[in-house]
Amino acid sequence: MTLNQLLVEFYSANGIPDDGGINDKTFDINIFGLILTMPNPQFRKDALHIHDIQHLLNDCDTSWEGEGYICGWEIATGMWKYFLLGMLSLWAMGYVLWMHPKSVLEGFKKGLNDKGVIDLKISKEDFMKMELDELKSLIKKDKKTTMGLPQWIQFIFWVFVSEVVFLFPLLLIALGIYFLV
Repeated sequence: MTLNQLLVEFYSANGIPDDGGINDKTFDINIFGLILTMPNPQFRKDALHIHDIQHLLNDCDTSWEGEGYICGWEIATGMWKYFLLGMLSLWAMGYVLWMHPKSVLEGFKKGLNDKGVIDLKISKEDFMKMELDELKSLIKKDKKTTMGLPQWIQFIFWVFVSEVVFLFPLLLIALGIYFLV
């Protein structure tokens, strides 16, 4: 099956609109049990198919546990190089670490052995025609990396950065309240 066919099934199984919500002006996110409606900026729309393909590659659903795995995987594959997308991944990683730290770590470990899908620089149209196994062979690194001391230091660094990114808005709110009172 092509990635396009697999994405149609993925969207249906996860209650996502057929196009992944790419044309929607907003998207909903459940944070701390609250449903927040967020703007859907163009940079997110442009990369949404890549994020969804990563769910297919890693056999992850859209629960926070699945998103945690994807965030860990994205950071290990270098998604942070794409500033705005990297900030989204780091924010989500910081949030999910509180609930599913093992999922984030497992995604990170797998990501050490894969190339980032976004780094392949393949058009959306070409991705949609591709078979999943073909994509899996394109992202696989030649040399296998295990979690040695340098990788643990890297992971801890990204945990710290992700928590700063995640907690920064809360810090701003707290400071605002402090200075207003």
